[in-house]
Order: sequence, then C-alpha cells, then structure tokens
Amino acid sequence: MLEHGGRLRQAVLNYGIAEADWLDLSSGLAPWPFAIPAIDERAWARLPETDDGLEHAACAYYGAPNVLPVPGSQCAIQLLPRLRRAGKVGVLSPCYAEHAEAWRRSGHIVREIMEQEVDFYLDTLDVLVVVNPNNPTGLSLTAERLLEWHARLAPRGGWLVVDEAFMDNTPDLSLSAQSWRTGLIVLRSFGKFFGLAGVRLGFVLAELKLLKLLADQVGPWAVSGPTRAVGQACLLDTAAQEFQRERSELASGRLERLLGLHDLPPQGGCALFQWLITPHADRLYEFMAQRGILLRLFAHNSSVRFGLPATDADWLRLEQALLAYTKEHS
Repeated sequence: MLEHGGRLRQAVLNYGIAEADWLDLSSGLAPWPFAIPAIDERAWARLPETDDGLEHAACAYYGAPNVLPVPGSQCAIQLLPRLRRAGKVGVLSPCYAEHAEAWRRSGHIVREIMEQEVDFYLDTLDVLVVVNPNNPTGLSLTAERLLEWHARLAPRGGWLVVDEAFMDNTPDLSLSAQSWRTGLIVLRSFGKFFGLAGVRLGFVLAELKLLKLLADQVGPWAVSGPTRAVGQACLLDTAAQEFQRERSELASGRLERLLGLHDLPPQGGCALFQWLITPHADRLYEFMAQRGILLRLFAHNSSVRFGLPATDADWLRLEQALLAYTKEHS
C-alpha cells in the first residue's frame, strides 16, 4: 500500500510519544468534525436502503443531477479503471498517488504529466485525471479549462476524471453541475471538509449509464446505514457548512502567515492545508515529529504539507516548534 497521512499509530511506535500527546497535522482534514446526529437503531439493525434521502441531499449539496454514494472516494478511484479497456491515461502530477497507481494496476499505460504538458499529450490519451484543487500543491484550475479538455476527450470516447476532494470551500469552481456530460466523472470526498474521514463516505457524479456500471462494481449495501444517516444530516446542515468554510479559510490564511514569519513560505495550499517545498523537508519533518507534531512528508519532491491546527493550544504549540526550528537552523 502507498503511504498516506494520518498514520498516527506508526508515529507513536517510531518516536515513543503517546498517541494523546501528538498534534496530527498530516491528513489535510478539517480539524473540527461535524456533530454526529442521533442515529435511529434501525440504521444499525437493518440493511441500508437507497431511498432514505441521502442521494437527494447529496444532489442538492453538490448541485449535481445524479450521484452514487461509495464507501470513500478511494473506492471509486480503485474501481473506475476496471470500467475501461486498457489504454493510455494521463495523470496531472504531482497529485494524490492512488490515482496513477489504480490505473497502472488495471493494466493501463500511465503518463504523469505537468499542467503545461496537458495540451501536448491530450490527443494521445484515453483518460485524463485531474485533482482540483490539487493535493498537495493546492493548484486550482478553472472550470472553463477543464471543460475544454473534456471537449477534446469526449467525442472519441475519452474520460475526464476530476477529483474534487478539496472543493467544498470553493463550490463555485466545481464541475458538479456539469457532471451530466458523457465522459465527465467528478469525485467528491465527504470526510475532509466535514472532518469525518472515519465514516468512509464519498460520491461519484456522472451520467446515469456510467453510475450504473460503477454501482455493479461497488456491489450492494456498500455504504452502511449509520454512515448514510450521518452523511445526510451533515449535507443538509447549511449553517454548519458556512461556519466550517469561514473558519477553515481563516485558519489556512493564518497558517500561511505563520509559516512565512519563520522563513518557510508555502508554495501552495487551499482551505485545509499549506504545502511547502524545501531542500530540508526531511529535517523539518523529523524535527517536528520529535516534538510530537506530525506533518505529511513527500520525499520524492522534498516537500511537506501542514494541516490546520484546531485550537489555540495547538497553534501555540506549532508556533513554538517553528520558532525552535528557526533558531536551530538559521
């Protein structure tokens, strides 16, 4: 399996620091989970059913005509490559590593390409995969540009797959409302914005024909009854959503300024994280980990990603650690 953020128990073993004493900034999740509603006992006792209102709530929240709930968008990432014959797939990189890995495992030829290379390679590709906003760089592409790429792929049966896992803070930039188009597939993650990664819920937005094919791969009862209840409640809670957007935007800006004050200006980011390229990424990661602060290290391009602190105490702890790092390595 590929490495990901959130491997807190491994850090506990590696550094001998108790789990409760860590400040985990490694996952890029909103650090303020939505309140869990009271869950009817029947959600635990009966098999889940698809007419409970979850799909309707998701269509309204995403502004999409059709949705398929899945047990985390990771599920869709792994299953989508099975719906096509082996072909040529471009993955806009660097990005979430599971995309390229999933297409390779299904026998496709994968080329990881930079943004400025897309127009050159696009007419040779059967599928283009884009994470927007990107993880970990935070790069956001306009809907107009993405639809131009889709228009070059779709007439010959190609797909544009857009992973919008970090789009909730900027819904006006989403392609969700365009997901009726043949060959356009939009993935949405529930856990990141709502701070509830543990419920394992995601959504695929696409034309009905493709969603039915994907549903056959996912199988019945893939999303549990309690998860469906939690998801529906959160998707309908517009007041909490607005509050989450406001505080994550403020926290992301605060994090960007804090890193800059310690001569670690980020090169990218979004509302849920900041991303820093530095030749000393290993050193910074290790320094923080020894103090019980877990970051996400990307060794292949010497970068680190900082998630958002949740409380004033967390901010103070991070600030003190950055100050100590600056003093030691200035």
